[in-house]
Amino acid sequence: MNNSMITAMMSMSGLQQKLDLLSDNIANVDTVGYKRKVGTFEDLLTTLKQQPEAFNQPGRLTPLGFNQGWGSRLTMVQPDFSQGPMKQTDGPLDVAIEGNALFEVKVDDAGHLGYTRGGSFQTTFTKNGINILTTKEGYPVSSADGSSIEIPPEVKEFRIDASGNVIGTMPSGEIVPLGQLKLVQVDKPSLITQVADNLFAIADGVNKADVIHTVTASAESKIAIKQGFLEQSNVVLTDEMTELIGVQRAYSLSARALTSSDTMMGLANNLRA
Repeated sequence: MNNSMITAMMSMSGLQQKLDLLSDNIANVDTVGYKRKVGTFEDLLTTLKQQPEAFNQPGRLTPLGFNQGWGSRLTMVQPDFSQGPMKQTDGPLDVAIEGNALFEVKVDDAGHLGYTRGGSFQTTFTKNGINILTTKEGYPVSSADGSSIEIPPEVKEFRIDASGNVIGTMPSGEIVPLGQLKLVQVDKPSLITQVADNLFAIADGVNKADVIHTVTASAESKIAIKQGFLEQSNVVLTDEMTELIGVQRAYSLSARALTSSDTMMGLANNLRA
């Protein structure tokens, strides 16, 4: 009975984590550029037991040995970087990535970097009065050379081409390059951490080169930048709800198993010699 209680408890713990993960995905179904979280489970220690020879009765077809499981646990949560649907907004500061890549942004003045698919950009003045391109949360967007993309005050308008080049137009009609959006591609999604709904980071102590590498938008890389579009969340609500129902039923079954074990233990404790 103790074994069944331990197994049910461990399974319920893992299923609760899965429920939290699914609820986070469902809550961000309308978040621009959100990437759904995927959980990976594994079995806990399995005990192999051998029954006494006395169980080997005539006509018995099943083997004497049997396996006893101890539930499962959530071992890894990683983002699913599959492409989300594109929504046309015609906004000059709305940018979407078509293909497998992330924008690089500067998280703080200490040089820490973040990565995002959310391309709802804006222009923001720094404390030095320089107008730069940032995310809607205020993180400066990195250029290909690692610097921020500055928008001079004399620039009348600017556009972003399919390769990520930011091109400004002067009042005289002169075209001036302002920089190129820096793009990175994730090689090992399990080593990149989601620190916010739209922001990913590489944990301290992890070699950056093992997780991501720099890419350029081109026909060869199958990556393109689309101005005037926003990538929507890649969460499919019907799939998440279907999985949610399955997890809820599994949790309910584990809870019933725990209750049954507790009842059996109570009956055993109340037995009188």
